[in-house]
Amino acid sequence: MDKEETKNKAEYFVAIISEFAKRKNLTDKQAYRYLKRYKAIELVDRFYGVMHTQSFRDVINDLITFCQRQGGALV
Repeated sequence: MDKEETKNKAEYFVAIISEFAKRKNLTDKQAYRYLKRYKAIELVDRFYGVMHTQSFRDVINDLITFCQRQGGALV
């Protein structure tokens, strides 16, 4: 992974965490911890190539569903 791709990926992670936080009325820190606990951060890392081509709305919906399947209680 080159420097530009790493930068883009990092910015995407920040944006996803921020959007998730807004959607669930959490702080960015709380959102990160929740997504990390339920392995959603790993999911985004693994499927970044596909996820970054989708809308934030769709990705956040997918992350909510994924976390719930992993035991997350945020509705």
